[in-house]
Amino acid sequence: MKSRILIVDDHPIFRMGMAELLNQEDDFEVCAVAEDIGSARKAIIEYDPNLAIIDITLAGDNGLDLVKEISAGDKCIHILVLSMHDESVWAERAIRAGAKGYIMKREASESVISALRNIVDGKIHVSASMLARMLDKFHAKPDSPGAPTVDLLTDREIEVFRLIGAGLATREVAARMNLGVKTVGTYRDRIKQKLCIKTSAELSRRAVLWTERESL
Repeated sequence: MKSRILIVDDHPIFRMGMAELLNQEDDFEVCAVAEDIGSARKAIIEYDPNLAIIDITLAGDNGLDLVKEISAGDKCIHILVLSMHDESVWAERAIRAGAKGYIMKREASESVISALRNIVDGKIHVSASMLARMLDKFHAKPDSPGAPTVDLLTDREIEVFRLIGAGLATREVAARMNLGVKTVGTYRDRIKQKLCIKTSAELSRRAVLWTERESL
């Protein structure tokens, strides 16, 4: 039997190319595509996929919210997160959310196919370097010294941090995330506290530097 795949990504050209790639394989069939969480929900009900490829950044949504929703649901859908975002920040978050694998979009297309097959076989798929990083973190001492990092932030906080780094003002972040301005302000305060940042200017500078590094 072919695995039925749902692709959730807000770039039409990427969805088209990925569907064409996967449909060439004997064991895969793309049954539906979606650009946001709402259309993904409808596709799951209508097409009953057993695999899903989900980007983190969707049209007005955070893909990890969809990963959590699917993982908590009744349907058995194995998820591969395929994103442009740095795996050192997002891979572990994706796995914690319920994904079975994480791949960066810049990797070769063959990696996507092998990742999906690993997931079908019941394995977790991350890159060798990310696996080593996760194991190092697991074995690290709780009181290891070092400056606070974005690993301390929740998924929502890191999304706010990313949007600040992209140059969005508080009201723009609130509109993008469908949150109140005061709620975004609370997230900003929590980020500053966790990262030991004292001023809004320093917060913006750190966010811009991090966002630029992540996009390399």
